[in-house]
Amino acid sequence: MNALYIMAGGFVGSICRYVLGEWISVGSFPFGTLLVNLAGCFFLGWFLTYSSQRGTIQPEVALMIGTGFTGSFTTFSTFAGETAVLAGESLPGALLYILLSIVMGIVFSFLGYKSAAGNRLKGKTG
Repeated sequence: MNALYIMAGGFVGSICRYVLGEWISVGSFPFGTLLVNLAGCFFLGWFLTYSSQRGTIQPEVALMIGTGFTGSFTTFSTFAGETAVLAGESLPGALLYILLSIVMGIVFSFLGYKSAAGNRLKGKTG
């Protein structure tokens, strides 16, 4: 049954990724994939923190959103493929893409985490 929840989330996530990736696409640098992956990093950092603190999210819903939606919204294989193509065109451009994707992905995940953790702290004190 869990596979159905993951499939449902994955269906929506992959369509969102495609639409946003096409909408954001500019030139030969893969801005669409970069921005989609960074948004997914922020969201997953936020969602995992929020859901673990709340404890009220059903495990099936967490699978649908975390694994299904976010897993198919973000994409490592597209990142890897675009990096290979970019490296053939411009090694500095490929290295910049790798650096931005990894470093900023971690930063965005941390910002998502802090955003959810900050909301919890505000709720307890205010």
